[in-house]
Amino acid sequence: MDQNPEWSVEFYVDARGNSPVLQFLGALSEANRAKVARVLAFVREFGPLLRMPHVRRVGELWELRPGAIRLFYFRHTARRFVILHGFRKKTQRTPRKEMALARRRLADFLERQRHESKDR
Repeated sequence: MDQNPEWSVEFYVDARGNSPVLQFLGALSEANRAKVARVLAFVREFGPLLRMPHVRRVGELWELRPGAIRLFYFRHTARRFVILHGFRKKTQRTPRKEMALARRRLADFLERQRHESKDR
C-alpha cells in the first residue's frame, strides 16, 4: 500500500460547466504551460508541505508561482486542491481584482458543493 498517495488537483468549473482556469492555461505559451505543469506536479507530490519559491499563502488562499504566472487555489478536502483562478503577474503587488475574482470563485464553488451535498 502506498504510504504517500499523491494529492489531487482539479480546476474550478463554473455553473455553466466552463473552466476559466483551463482556458487561461490553454492560452499560455508552451514554455509557460510547462512551468505550470512542473509546479502542479510539485503540488501533487508534496501537498501542503510545498513552500516558497513555488507557493505562498495569501489570506485564505494559496498562490502557485510558476514564473510570472499566478494560480490561486485552496485545499478542499483531505487530499484535494482546487485551482480557482490564473493570471499573468505584471506588477510587484497582486492586483486586488485578481484576488477578488479568486475569492468569488471560492464562494461559488463552496456554495454549489453545499447544495450538491444537500441534494444527495
